Amino acid sequence: MKELIERILEHEWEMFDKVNNEGGRASCQNDRQTFMIMRKSQFEAWTKDVLESYFKDIMDAETFERNLLTEKYAYMMEFTAPAQFAAMKDVLPEITEEKQKLVDEICEIEMEWTEDMCEKYPLTAKRGRPIHSYEDGPMGVSVETYMIGELKTYSEETLELFLNMIKKYKEEGKNLPIMILENTSLKYGYSSVDEAEETFRKMANK
Repeated sequence: MKELIERILEHEWEMFDKVNNEGGRASCQNDRQTFMIMRKSQFEAWTKDVLESYFKDIMDAETFERNLLTEKYAYMMEFTAPAQFAAMKDVLPEITEEKQKLVDEICEIEMEWTEDMCEKYPLTAKRGRPIHSYEDGPMGVSVETYMIGELKTYSEETLELFLNMIKKYKEEGKNLPIMILENTSLKYGYSSVDEAEETFRKMANK
């Protein structure tokens, strides 16, 4: 698992580094450490079968000289820059009806989880993205918009495995966004997300 995640991270970073932004290179493209922490925290919460399928997606994309990170940000523009998206959507891989259905089903579960996470850890969650697509704006792109953009870059095989994974997590009473937030908190030096939340609470009360 660890080696597989490292391989995914290296290929993703290469793609991220090559993303061309209309306004020039983004500052986050020069922050490899934060990129690695955020992406690794996410992948460590996935099951091996999902990781293997996603790595295959990356390898397949590279074979056809596609950049999945560029495509992710392009799909996000459907919400953040509709006019620009309309002008470029024909060059993006087609989103089939089945793929859209999988994305919608995954998003429904993930958004429910994200709202629960924000209720349980409001101060820690506040340091991340806004939640809903209608909140997209100067403060950043929302969790929902980012999620939709990323999921659309996955193959249908990966999406099916991902959906099975989160359904199983749900049955077990787990919450994937909280699992990822826990991993992130550990990487920033906290013993748990609970400790991070308490630290932010004390800071807010000073």
